[in-house]
Amino acid sequence: MTTRWLTSKEQRAWRAYIAASHLLEDAIDRQLQQDAGMPHLYYSILSTLSETPDRRLRMTDLAEGLKITRPRLTYAVTRLEKDGLVARESCRWDKRGSIAVLTDEGMAEVERAAPGHVEAVRSALFDRLTEEQVEQLEEISRAIADGLQADTGDEVPWRRRSSSPSCS
Repeated sequence: MTTRWLTSKEQRAWRAYIAASHLLEDAIDRQLQQDAGMPHLYYSILSTLSETPDRRLRMTDLAEGLKITRPRLTYAVTRLEKDGLVARESCRWDKRGSIAVLTDEGMAEVERAAPGHVEAVRSALFDRLTEEQVEQLEEISRAIADGLQADTGDEVPWRRRSSSPSCS
């Protein structure tokens, strides 16, 4: 098999992407740590739950939506439970499954942290782009995500599902 080396143009684009994604994640994480005392992952869990019906979601669906492994999600939810921001309920249809529930305290934390988070995202990303570039960013990001999801099928941990009905 012959190695398909990156062209100079592809190498520059790849390195620019890696630098931008690392710097962006670092900027967002630093802002949330400073202003809300939590990492970006924890905020993502809380904000995702805040947008779901009844502020609850099956843990496997939450892991899939956030594209993280179930053990990583379990660890994070356990920490958020200790702070009273999330509770866990058993699934009625699947004894192995559980549901993450955003508490009233968790909702208040999302509402408190959201303005600073949105400003950080706007400042770090969208204020640097034209409207056309925002559309291109969405188009490029969707093409990459859709292609990778199609390529991996059920191989990634957050895509594996039980055959039981949803618990939401």
